[in-house]
Amino acid sequence: MKLGYYPDVVNENATRIVAFSVVVIGVLSILFPNPYLLGFLLFGFTARLSYGPKYEPFAWLTANWIVPKLKISFIGTAGPPKRFAQAIGFSFALAALILYFFNPGTAYNIVLGILVFFASLESFLGFCAGCFFFGILMKLGIIPQEICERCNNLSFNK
Repeated sequence: MKLGYYPDVVNENATRIVAFSVVVIGVLSILFPNPYLLGFLLFGFTARLSYGPKYEPFAWLTANWIVPKLKISFIGTAGPPKRFAQAIGFSFALAALILYFFNPGTAYNIVLGILVFFASLESFLGFCAGCFFFGILMKLGIIPQEICERCNNLSFNK
């Protein structure tokens, strides 16, 4: 699999479960600041951003064990907006790690709090803020039309 690959269609239900792992790691990172949790959080976003769920531990566990064992249905959703959301999450996780080393105080807690808030929206309510802003950027012409056409022509059946 090449670097930069992200699936065109992802399982919305699996995405919500993975977002819950971000909530848990984010809350633990706020309560018990340490570089290992932050590194794991950053690794997760990096792996999902680069390869989708294939090499990220929680996404792999969700796709290969939790979803099949619990017979969670496949609800297809476009991958490009989810990848955009992963890029935003990556940015927040990186900022938190940098803040940890320079000043793990209020700014650190705010950055992680924002990340946990938006991951909670995804996990508990199914609202992807990154996807929402992706749509706005498409309407403004900042995201290329080819991406929009690719999203519109996807088959969401597994």
